Amino acid sequence: MNILLQHLKTLSEESPEQTVIKGIDTELSALDLFIAIDKLSNCLTEMNVRVLGLYADNSPSWIVVDFACQKANICLLPLPSFFSDQQLKHAITSSNIDCMIADNDDRIRSFLPKDESLSLLNVMDDMICWKFDQNLNATFPPNTNKITFTSGSTGTPKGVCLCNESLISVAQSLSKKIDISNPHHLSLLPYSMLLENIAGIYVPLLSDGVVTAIPPEKTGIGGSSNLDVMTLLGTISHYQPNSMILIPELLKVIMIATEHGWQAPSSFQFIAVGGGKVSPQLIQKARERNLPVYEGYGLSECASVVSLNCPGEDSPGTVGKPLPHIELKIVNQEIVVEGNSFLGYINEPESWSSTQINTGDIGHFNNDGFLVIDGRKKNILISSYGRNIHPEWIESEICGNPQIMQCFVFGDGKPFLTALISSYGEQNPETDKLIDSWISSKNSSLPDYAQVKAWHYLPVALTKESGLLTSNGRPKREKIVETFENIIENLYSKSIEEIVA
Repeated sequence: MNILLQHLKTLSEESPEQTVIKGIDTELSALDLFIAIDKLSNCLTEMNVRVLGLYADNSPSWIVVDFACQKANICLLPLPSFFSDQQLKHAITSSNIDCMIADNDDRIRSFLPKDESLSLLNVMDDMICWKFDQNLNATFPPNTNKITFTSGSTGTPKGVCLCNESLISVAQSLSKKIDISNPHHLSLLPYSMLLENIAGIYVPLLSDGVVTAIPPEKTGIGGSSNLDVMTLLGTISHYQPNSMILIPELLKVIMIATEHGWQAPSSFQFIAVGGGKVSPQLIQKARERNLPVYEGYGLSECASVVSLNCPGEDSPGTVGKPLPHIELKIVNQEIVVEGNSFLGYINEPESWSSTQINTGDIGHFNNDGFLVIDGRKKNILISSYGRNIHPEWIESEICGNPQIMQCFVFGDGKPFLTALISSYGEQNPETDKLIDSWISSKNSSLPDYAQVKAWHYLPVALTKESGLLTSNGRPKREKIVETFENIIENLYSKSIEEIVA
C-alpha cells in the first residue's frame, strides 16, 4: 500500500466520519471512501484487470476508481472527453486496455471491441464497466501505474507512462509547499488532466482536506473550449473553496467578472494557474481583487508540476522555485529536469529509463533563484534583423489585458512583429480602440525589435476543433500561419506602405 493509500486508511480509522469527497448530491466520509476503494479493488482483482480505461466526468466515483487501481496495482488510463475520436481511438488501442469504466456509453462504446469477448459488468452503481480480451502488441515500461496522453502539437498524442511513486512525490512536495491545513478544493479542470488529478485530488487529501468533484454542467466548463460563465461564477460562490486550479483563460474570464461586480469568495487561500504564460500585471490585478493567484510550471514527463510560486516564496513573472524532489538546470538555454522522470513512452523503448528530461522550453533563473520561462525552443522567431524573439513573451504581455482572449505573434524572417488577436465580445470601434491603445502601451515598454507594429482582429477565437490549437490550448503555429497566410502577409504589405509613405 503506497503512502497516499496508507494516509487514507489511517484517516478512515482515526476520523471515520470526516467528509473527504463532495459530489453533486453525495458526500463520502473517510471511511466511506476507503470501503469503496477496497470493494472496487477486490472486484477488479477478481476480474484479472491489467490496464483499465476510465472515461468519465469528475465525480466521487472517478476518485474511487483511481485509488482502487492503485490498491490493486492496475494500470489506469484516464481518457479526456475533449480528445477527438481519432485521439481517443489511438489512446485506447495503443494502451492494451482490457477493461473500460465510463459514466455513459454514448461515445466510448464505439471504440471497444465488437466481438464476443466484450462483457458488460456491474461494478459501480453510477458507472458502466466492460471487460474484454485485448491481444494488441503495445508495450510499455515495467511498473507503469498510470498512462497520460499528451495533447501534443499533432493529432497523435504520446502515451506518457508513470509510476505511482512519482505521482505521489509531486503531491507531497506540493502539499508541503502550499501548506494549507484541511483545505477545501474545488476541481474545475477534468481529472483526466494530470495536473488536476494530482494537485486537485492527492494534494488536498494528503492535507486532510475536502475535494469537491462535480461534472462540467455544474462547473460551466465543457470540453477544452466551452464555457458558461454564469454557471462557473455561481459554483465558485456556492462552494466557497480555499483552493482551485485555473488555466490562463479561466483566470481572465474571472477577472472580467470581478470588473463587472462579481465578488470573489474571501475563503480563497491559494489559486494555482498554469498551462500557459501569465503576465505579472494580470496576477497583480487578480490579487487586488481578492484572488490569491500563483503561477507554476510542469509537464507530463515529470509527473506534472516542477516549480511553483507560493505565499512567502513568490515572484510574479516567474513560475516559482523548483519543488524539492527534483533539480532544474539550464543547459544551452533549455530547461532540463533531473529526478522523478517518467518511465517512458508507450511503444518507444528507446525512451525508457531516462534520468533527465529536456523540456524543449527556453528559460533562465533570475537573481533570486526563480525560474523564468522565455518560450519554446522550437518557437523562436528570428527577425530579418537577426533578433531572436520568443513569441510567448510578447503574447503574454498583450494578453495581460483581461479583455483580450487570444494573441498570436508572427515575424519570422520579417522586419517587425504582427499579431492575430481575439477578444471577449464582438468587434466594434471601441474594441479596436481598446486593443490599439493597449498594444501601444505595451510597445512603449518593449524593445523596438519586439514591438507589434500591426494586428488583425479574429472575429472567432481559434479552437482545438478548428485544428489550430492543441487539446490544452497551445497554438499550432505552423497551421495558424498556413491558415492565415494571406492576412498576415497583408499586414506586412500595408504596414510597409505606411512606413514608406
